[in-house]
Amino acid sequence: MKADSPSSHRVHYGWIIVAVGTLTIVACLGLARFAFGMLLPSMGTALQLSYDQMGLLGTANFAGYLTAVGLTPFLLRQLTPRILIAAGLLLIALCMTGISLSQGFLAVLSLYTLVGIGSGLANIPLMVLVSYWFRRERRGRAAGFIVIGSGFAIMLSGFLIPRLNALYGDTGWRISWAVLAALVLAIALIAALFIRNHPQEKGLEPVGKAGGSCYDPSETHGPYRAGQILARLGALYFAFGATYVIYGTFIVTTLIEEYGFAEQTAGHFWSWVGFFSLFSGVVFGTLSDHIGRKGGLMAVFSVQTLAYLLAGAKLGTAAMSASVVLYGVAAFAIPAIMAAAIGDYLGQARAAAGFSFITFCFAIGQTLGPALAGVVAEHSGSFSSSYLGSAALTATAVAVALALPAPPDGSHTP
Repeated sequence: MKADSPSSHRVHYGWIIVAVGTLTIVACLGLARFAFGMLLPSMGTALQLSYDQMGLLGTANFAGYLTAVGLTPFLLRQLTPRILIAAGLLLIALCMTGISLSQGFLAVLSLYTLVGIGSGLANIPLMVLVSYWFRRERRGRAAGFIVIGSGFAIMLSGFLIPRLNALYGDTGWRISWAVLAALVLAIALIAALFIRNHPQEKGLEPVGKAGGSCYDPSETHGPYRAGQILARLGALYFAFGATYVIYGTFIVTTLIEEYGFAEQTAGHFWSWVGFFSLFSGVVFGTLSDHIGRKGGLMAVFSVQTLAYLLAGAKLGTAAMSASVVLYGVAAFAIPAIMAAAIGDYLGQARAAAGFSFITFCFAIGQTLGPALAGVVAEHSGSFSSSYLGSAALTATAVAVALALPAPPDGSHTP
């Protein structure tokens, strides 16, 4: 059955995968990771955490994610993406419940590490499914819709957590973790019920026009072989991981402790990040479908560079507001473009291994980022230097993206 034929299903099941994928991202990244920035100030006060301990919590989560990156290619040989995604979400829900009951730093550190493992087990197989369910000209858009799940979660956490803190006082952060755990558990059930591993399970072909060529680096002579392309994509994903997470982890703390914002006001700022990020994956993912992955990556990293410069320059509330908007606009575009790029360059057969490799690079970056930023802030009393360092790294990423080749069929050449 042709994916786009009139006789096909009115709504191709690939878009059901996208919808469930969006919910999965809400849970495994949005609630499990990006809500952490909203919970950190009140949790840090209750547990008497220092800046470097706050940074270590973020690093522990990403170290868990890094562990999952190493395990997932092997697990996918034994288990289906559907099983891994559901199991990862279940692990997150259980550990979030444990955090809500924790009494000290070490308990939270251990449990949040396991949350990171669950995030990786859910996220990596999900992004691999994009290559199975969508052909090249639709991958950027499909991945873009999936990654907006983090934006919904950011908006939810920005409004919900301050209100729970206001209602429940010192125990508000515990109630928040428990509520988030219940939401993740519900999404785990939805994923288990509706995710399918391949279009063939529904008697379908992937979404998109059949017959498009696939870039095979093994047939390419010269500098653009598979290893070199993966190295460049890995370097770009490392830069993204090391920078976006510093901002996402500490911007609320910065607004409260360096700008004197009330927690609820800072939460509104964080919710604006979520609102603008709803457009990031779709806009830049679709843009990369038309102008190429290279152009899309350069555009996103340029926007991020400006966001980090404005955050680090300490130019006042107006500049910080602009920084929040720019960060949100570009927040989740890189994962969408990367998921599409791996499918473009490597094809379905190598997509899982390729995406695992670049995600490993990404995970190293996001593991190092919060710890270094926390240590710097502990000694300097500000996160300004970390934001400026992030801007330097993303500016370098623009130059690295410029060196990416286009697939030889020319479909992504502007």
